This record gives sequence, C-alpha cells and structure tokens, in this order.
Amino acid sequence: MTTLKMGRRALLAAAVAAMSLGNAALAGGHQVLDSIHFLIPGGAGGGWDGTARGTGEALTKAGLVGTASYENMSGGGGGKAIGYLIENAESNHGTLMVNSTPIVIRSLTGVFPHNFRDLTLVSGTIGDYAAIVVGKDSPINSMADLLAAFDADPSATAIGGGSVPGGMDHLVAAMVMEAAGKDALAVKYIPYDAGGKAMAALLSGEIAALSTGFSEAVDLANAGEVKIIGVTSDTRVNAAPDAMTMQEQGIDSTFVNWRGFFGAPGLPEDKLAMYQEAIAKMYDTPEWEEVRARNGWVNIHNSGDDFKTFLEGQEKVIGDLMKKLGFL
Repeated sequence: MTTLKMGRRALLAAAVAAMSLGNAALAGGHQVLDSIHFLIPGGAGGGWDGTARGTGEALTKAGLVGTASYENMSGGGGGKAIGYLIENAESNHGTLMVNSTPIVIRSLTGVFPHNFRDLTLVSGTIGDYAAIVVGKDSPINSMADLLAAFDADPSATAIGGGSVPGGMDHLVAAMVMEAAGKDALAVKYIPYDAGGKAMAALLSGEIAALSTGFSEAVDLANAGEVKIIGVTSDTRVNAAPDAMTMQEQGIDSTFVNWRGFFGAPGLPEDKLAMYQEAIAKMYDTPEWEEVRARNGWVNIHNSGDDFKTFLEGQEKVIGDLMKKLGFL
C-alpha cells in the first residue's frame, strides 16, 4: 500500500515538475525568483489588490516565480504600508509593494510624509488612461463641442467625476481644459462618491460630461450608455478604436493612472535586477496576456530610471495644477 502511495506521489511530483518546466519554457526563460511577497496598501477587491494578485498569478503560472504571497495593509490612504516598508526595510527585501498615481498626489498634499523617492523604484507595470464621456443622447460629440458649450455658459457645463475635489478625476478634467486654453479654475467640477452616482447625474443632465478611467468608459460605451469624446493616451487604444485622443483634437494633454511596484529602501542591486527581469519577461507570456485582457489594462512598462523620470514628470504636472487650483 505504502509503495503504491509513494509511486503516486512521485508520479504527481514528476507531472507537476513537467508542467512547471513547460510553463517556464513558454515564458521564454527559466524561473527568475523563488518567491515574491506582495504588499497591498488597500483592502481586498480594489485596484491595487487586483494588480498585485493578477501580476502574481501571471508570474507563477508562467513559471518565472516559484510562489507568490499577498498581504493587505489598509490605512492612511496607502501611507501605513509605505511607512511599514521603510521602517522594516531589511526584513522586507523579498517584498514588492504595489502603488499608483495617489502616491504622487497624496505625497504632494502631505497626506503621508514619504514619497516615491524614499523607496526603491522597481517597475511601472500597467496603466489606465483617463477619458471624458457624455451621455448617449447628448448633443456633444467631440471635445470641440464641449469647449463651445463651456464658452457659451461655463456654469451650465459642469464636469463630474467619482473622486473628491483635487482627486484624480478633477485633476484630469482641469488638465484637459487648461491644455485647451481654458481657465482650470473656471471649470465647475461636481464630485460623486461613486461611478454609479456620477453616471446617473450624467444621464439626467445634471452634469454635461464625466471624467473617468478609460477602462470604465469603454464598458459604458460598449453598453451604449455613453459616448467617449476624448482619451488622454498618446495614440488610439485598441479597446475603443473609434475614440479620439485629446491630441488628435488639438489638445496637448496626456495622462495615465499607472500602477507599478516598489521595493524597500536599500534593496540589494542583484535582488532589484531579478524583480525587474521577472516583470520584463512576464509581458511576453500568454499567462500575462490573459490577466491583462481580463482586466482591460494597458501595458505600460517603465523600469528603474525610466520609472523615476516618468514619476518626476507626473509630479511636476500634477503639482503645478494643484497649486493653480488651490489644493497646495
């Protein structure tokens, strides 16, 4: 009996090993890391959570990383996790923390005392562009139409969003209007505490347009609820090929709500190189493509110094705008 059990176990182990080898071969390489522990600064089910778990799923299924574990640490708008990573740096060299645009916004406003420079920059990984949308029955069909309506009656041309004043949806709306030559302070922004309420306000005519994430806008456009009148990407995005970019309409404004990974300060160079290699190789795997497509993410890969340049650029644009709007 024991022999049979041992035989089965050995067979199972061999089968698992063969599958892992097959996956690693598919990934165009070998296992880069034994394990990664993902630190998530928010609760389960949010954008940070989905990004960390989706990345971990792709890395392990593709055989690039042996195992992935996850830890949710909410608090302080993401500040608790950042503080923890900095204060316990040496014991966290096996940890990657996920973050996104709020690390720039909340550092600028002093919500927490640290910023991205206090961490080791590993890699910007994915992004979600922003979009301006109008209701399906709106007479507005382009940014030119929206700007004409704004010129005719600024107070009747309110733009809504699912974030607080000074939050991302507001900043995007202000950035786009400023780039179109309008006074960002004159833009009437109405905040809603959730996308659903903002959508109801748009459809009832309470607001003329809505500033939202591109992936959310695509779902609404596909459902026939809205028209996308401008996207903050450099070029048109495959998920909505008919949606014009701001730049195509003469508005020099681009923005991406990136998500990426950070290591503890003082992360050894060899460990940093392994993290960056694993993430770079991940993009070529079918396992990643499945996760990416399922979530409607855009691949935006900024590694190391490129990531730093990108973040510094975003910090300057957002900082200048927040000063103008009176939030700094």
